[in-house]
Amino acid sequence: MKSLGCALILLLTAIAARAEDTIASDRIIDAAIGDWNKDGKPDLALLVTMPPNDEADYEIGIYIYLRDKEHELLKLAAAAPDKVWGRAEPGGIYGQEPSIAALPSGSIAITSQNDAIGRDRWHQTLTLAYRNSAFLVAGYSYDFRDNLQPGNSYRCDYNVLTGKVTKDDKILKADAKTISIQDWQDDIGQKACESSHR
Repeated sequence: MKSLGCALILLLTAIAARAEDTIASDRIIDAAIGDWNKDGKPDLALLVTMPPNDEADYEIGIYIYLRDKEHELLKLAAAAPDKVWGRAEPGGIYGQEPSIAALPSGSIAITSQNDAIGRDRWHQTLTLAYRNSAFLVAGYSYDFRDNLQPGNSYRCDYNVLTGKVTKDDKILKADAKTISIQDWQDDIGQKACESSHR
């Protein structure tokens, strides 16, 4: 499976070289292979650092490719630049690296974290699902702990599509939303976790 992944990344780099927003191979920091649209063919999702600037360590984009039905080539289906927080430089700080993974359901999990610096430690996971020709944020999970006040911690899981919120084992309710990854902002999930009600 790893050799297939390498081949897909090389193919993607060649395809992207012709795109307006070129993705250089050294900007790809993580990749996942799965069948996002359930057509029986392997697709690709990437985490890519943005072009160098003062904030480059913290600006990471999500690029998702589907197999073209006629030509068996990968084709860009969704681009969400500056969507993920994290550090990606070689030799960087451990505990702030983002990751992307294929889930058995055919969804995509994108995790970011701060498990390294300061008293506030957290992990966040966005779950993307392919629905009606779009990649939607189906789930938002967030856990927080304060290193100086161990009792100051919580975990929240927000099913964005249904509005169900589970916060520290309590079932709550927030607004159900249909939001593409391009339109998602993390404060949508934070507000759902903070303002949800029984």
